Amino acid sequence: MNNERDVDLQDCKLDDCLFFSTTKLARALGKLADEAFSKTGLSPSHAVLLYNVNLKGGIQQKEVGEMLNLTPSTITRLIDKLERKKYVEKQPEGKNIYLRTTAEGLAQQEQIVASWRLLHNQYRNILTEAETLCFLELSGKLLDKLGNKTE
Repeated sequence: MNNERDVDLQDCKLDDCLFFSTTKLARALGKLADEAFSKTGLSPSHAVLLYNVNLKGGIQQKEVGEMLNLTPSTITRLIDKLERKKYVEKQPEGKNIYLRTTAEGLAQQEQIVASWRLLHNQYRNILTEAETLCFLELSGKLLDKLGNKTE
């Protein structure tokens, strides 16, 4: 019975578990992203949302949710903060909400892009371009096979 327990313990190594390894990686990358985007005064999610609204001049709220793969309630919370900061404006269009950029929101675009570059440079110093592409390909494959569920 002791041997079975030893085998079970050997089977449960955290470093060999994709779930725990990717969760650990997500926390580490999240910390890097938070630091990179700190100059914007926004979280990385807020900054990327604003970037996309600025890029298009306006976008449907639903489209932003699909683009960022976030639930409607999460998108609503992100947008509410950006609206309070006067970076975006909501405009109802029938049953849909359309987001429009503001002058204040557009003024953030340069810093968002600089933060985005800083983030990318931080992990580009760790992985080669080929390794990064391979990682993204494998991650995409996992997401596709797992159903790419929203958070």
